[in-house]
Amino acid sequence: QVQLVESGGGLVQPGGSLRLSCAASGRTFRSYAMGWFRQAPGKEREFVAAIRPSGNSFYADSVKGRFTISRDNAKNTVYLQMNSLELEDTAVYYCAAKARLYDLRGLGSYDYWGQGTQVTVSS
Repeated sequence: QVQLVESGGGLVQPGGSLRLSCAASGRTFRSYAMGWFRQAPGKEREFVAAIRPSGNSFYADSVKGRFTISRDNAKNTVYLQMNSLELEDTAVYYCAAKARLYDLRGLGSYDYWGQGTQVTVSS
């Protein structure tokens, strides 16, 4: 069993930055692929970024070049650095973990989810 707790959300102006953190319980963190997803009001949850245990990372086209996913296996934590934030980035951001290391963009294939953290981009 893996428990995930997100933090770091908040209110930021367009062009600003935030760093989200996701702390995971359990000794198997380092073997899991980790993903970030987001859900805006009235929209479906969508893929944002993912990272394999090896450090290989993947991004949605909408955030590529602005967001960076990273992980610290010693701290059982995955991060999402978000720069140049846009109004359209407003959403609840969710952290997720999966044991299988393929299909990282598919939200249905993740085994564990956090409770989410709100990110609001507004002037």
